[in-house]
Amino acid sequence: MGAGLGVGLGVGAGVGAGAAGIGWFYSSVLLDTSIRPVFPDRVLAAADGTVTLAASRLTAQPGTWGLRWADPSGSGLAVLGPVAAENRREVVRPLLAGAAPEPGTAVVLDAGPYDPDPSARGLRFENVDVPGPLGSYPAWWVPADGDTWVVLVHGRGGARREALRILPALHGRGHPQLVITYRNDVGAPPSPDGRYHLGDTEWEDVEAAVRFAADHGARRIVLYGWSMGGAVTAAFLDRSAEAQRVAAVVWDAPLVDWRTTLRQQARNRRLPPWLSPLACVVTSRRIGIDFDRFDLRRNPPAVRPPTFVVHSAGDTAVPVAASRALAAAAPGLGWPMRYLEVPLAEHTASWNADPVAYERAVTSFLDEVAEGRPNEGAGTMGG
Repeated sequence: MGAGLGVGLGVGAGVGAGAAGIGWFYSSVLLDTSIRPVFPDRVLAAADGTVTLAASRLTAQPGTWGLRWADPSGSGLAVLGPVAAENRREVVRPLLAGAAPEPGTAVVLDAGPYDPDPSARGLRFENVDVPGPLGSYPAWWVPADGDTWVVLVHGRGGARREALRILPALHGRGHPQLVITYRNDVGAPPSPDGRYHLGDTEWEDVEAAVRFAADHGARRIVLYGWSMGGAVTAAFLDRSAEAQRVAAVVWDAPLVDWRTTLRQQARNRRLPPWLSPLACVVTSRRIGIDFDRFDLRRNPPAVRPPTFVVHSAGDTAVPVAASRALAAAAPGLGWPMRYLEVPLAEHTASWNADPVAYERAVTSFLDEVAEGRPNEGAGTMGG
């Protein structure tokens, strides 16, 4: 019996060590700040103002998208319009801008169809440096006549170009805009440990941007965050003395509960369901994050300005269910919130699905906040 127990303990220890190793690996993927372009799809043909792509969930996405591929000068870019024809093998989309790559080229549809800076959207801008806790952070400043500035915050692994889609609509409403970087972005200071902290420290860089805006004439602030940019700005609202400056928040596919998102990511990678809680434990020990603070339904931020949440039902990266639950709970949290759900579109692709409707929804919300009108409710874009 003693020998059997010893063997059992040995096997158990081996299994435990293996599980811990997998948890550590998943945690490392989560905290990794390196950006590795992936081109999972392929061009089949390009002629007569159209591009034919191998059929996939992404190539069949609704709306207007960027088409990116690797080329000797860096990353090629074209703009594709809505699906014109499709079957089980191929998807045909119109070529709206740029030159199509050769047939056989590996490509990816990118929700950011513009490069390299606000000039691609016909906007005058300045490159500015925002002084922050780790050094100097590059940002784009798009001037306008108003004194309500919009501070725009991209998601994990993203870049400032994520904001280029919405800049003209906000500029048209007179909002100066500050499109920021945060620690570990290209050109920005690295974090001391070289890892993402999932919003737990990045909020300090948003605080620096808000102070910069206030020092340069902003009387009120609108925070605009995509994906992890939602978690970053939520931490700012909870912890920063500058949060009282914020008049409104716009979140696109926001990360409002890390645990729910990590469960989804584990499913995407076909990992066992028990791995997500283990990865949370490992990650908490590695970077000191308290994931409870990032469950906004149970622990809303200390400052809760009027907030517009837009999320797509087809999001496979950050579950729409978390945004639905937060919107449903918001009245009981004393949090004025408007929720808009977009059908079918992938992660942060609500604008792509219908740019006109998206921009109208965002600008109408901000106009109502500025006028002090009611801004709560829920709806579906296009319905």
